[in-house]
Amino acid sequence: MSEHKNNSNQDSVISVRAMDIITSILFLVLGVVVMVGSLKLGASWGSDGPEAGYFPFYISLIFMLSSTVTLYQAAIVDKNQKPVSFVDKESFKQVMAVLLPAIVFVLGVQFIGIYVSSVLYIAIFMVWLGKYPIWKAIVVSLGVSVALYLMFEFWFQVPLPHGSWFNPLEFVGVN
Repeated sequence: MSEHKNNSNQDSVISVRAMDIITSILFLVLGVVVMVGSLKLGASWGSDGPEAGYFPFYISLIFMLSSTVTLYQAAIVDKNQKPVSFVDKESFKQVMAVLLPAIVFVLGVQFIGIYVSSVLYIAIFMVWLGKYPIWKAIVVSLGVSVALYLMFEFWFQVPLPHGSWFNPLEFVGVN
């Protein structure tokens, strides 16, 4: 990300105050989920010591207390302060240029397997963001996937996901 201090909101995607509010609400929800799960496990002190949910209960309580303080500060105390940009449009575009293909890669692993998804992911990133020639991207991405296959499937004998919908590797004899 850039290190320039641009506090104007003309090219801001979201403010620091809004991100504080969103993050504290998400952590409050997480704290409630963990607390409910801890109560189901037992969050008290039993005859032989703490029950399974004892420590997660109190950790979630700390989460919720600190999130409540952050929410109060962002929503009430900082309400009249000048908005400060959390991220500008250009930085947001750079983050999305990496995040969205990563999400597609993870979905691809589920549907077409890790090896084919890795070839596509590495090759596309090398050509698109790295500006490498296509032939280099193909060689490197195939090399990485073959190395992964040999390492995990052949040597360690740990199968990695081959894809639930379609396994293109079946055509070359990989089940």
